[in-house]
Amino acid sequence: MEGSLRVPFVMRWPGKIAAGRVSNDIVHEVDTFTTLVKLAGGELPNDRAIDGVDQADFLQGLASASARKGFTVFVADRMEAIKWDDCKLSFYDEQGDWWTPPAKMGVPKLFNLVNDPKEEYPQLFTENTWVLPRCSRPWAASRAQ
Repeated sequence: MEGSLRVPFVMRWPGKIAAGRVSNDIVHEVDTFTTLVKLAGGELPNDRAIDGVDQADFLQGLASASARKGFTVFVADRMEAIKWDDCKLSFYDEQGDWWTPPAKMGVPKLFNLVNDPKEEYPQLFTENTWVLPRCSRPWAASRAQ
């Protein structure tokens, strides 16, 4: 169910981005707008919410980690999941075919995407209570906009 959320992101900028550099940190597609505006010397519009975070320092090797640790996963106007670092908290259950919409679950499922990239074995909340406060940050940020 990770789908297009986990895909390679490749950039080439000789003299600015080191060749052969590899990272497993999160860079979301919405970060490209914010990052490119900064690199081009422009200013972000202030008349709307901007989802992206500036990743210029991370991409150029000036920061050791991504400026993003998590994000909310929306499909149309519904929040289906929250991804935080290596974990994903899913609120909807895929039905196994493309024509049946996902069903909202009464209790969300928590997945460790490193150990379970296919999201087959949900983790127990009682053993992973540390994840919930972290997952609430992207949720709260999305609600504030």
